[in-house]
Amino acid sequence: MCGRMTQQIPPSEVARIFDAELRDDEPVLPRFNCAPTDPLTVVLEREDGRVVERHRWGLIPPWAVDTSAGGRMINARAETVATSPAFRVALRRRRCIVPADGFYEWERRGRARQPWFIHRADGQPMAMAGIWSLWRDPAVGLWISSCAVITTAANATVAPLHDRMPVLLPADAWDAWLDPSESSADFLREILVPAEASLLARYPVSNRVNSVRNEGPDLVEPVELVPLPVPASGAPPAGAPLAQPTLFGD
Repeated sequence: MCGRMTQQIPPSEVARIFDAELRDDEPVLPRFNCAPTDPLTVVLEREDGRVVERHRWGLIPPWAVDTSAGGRMINARAETVATSPAFRVALRRRRCIVPADGFYEWERRGRARQPWFIHRADGQPMAMAGIWSLWRDPAVGLWISSCAVITTAANATVAPLHDRMPVLLPADAWDAWLDPSESSADFLREILVPAEASLLARYPVSNRVNSVRNEGPDLVEPVELVPLPVPASGAPPAGAPLAQPTLFGD
């Protein structure tokens, strides 16, 4: 976790919610199936103020040889982000918020993988804790902004599907999270924790979300689960229900 999410809110609304400046007015369509290497809307603090930008999902460290490193760094574990060579500088100096309407996880049901959409129970957007980086492409000299989502242990709502979930920041922690001067070990230990289980809700969705090529609002529409067949012995079918790792990262 987290390997797939939705960003349906337009950047202009993100700017309003997070009291930030939108410096790029290029239209951005709602996304219902954001995947690694896709551009994500993020909120971060620059020297001249808080801004909304678009960053590639998958952090590319400054020392990377090429962009392929980002494909392996879409998530940073809360337990090791402060010591990882790939993430520790970004944690101290370049933290961001990744706004999302929700994220997907998969459950093994028999031989199939059933996707679930996890969202805030109150319908408000999530503020995922993230980190970002700048990488200069030596071939063409262009700078690429990239980001990763910080994950922690799953709460009771997510745990039946996966053992990890994104760190979700409460509104009263946004300012401190985006302030690079606030990097004490105590602060990070307090903030990089699972959200309360009651904050989230989940429901099953169409397996069309399994393919990153599929897009559209139908991907987040609830579906009815087909009951699993029960063997004559009365024992539960093999492999049901078991947690199924996501396709990307943890």
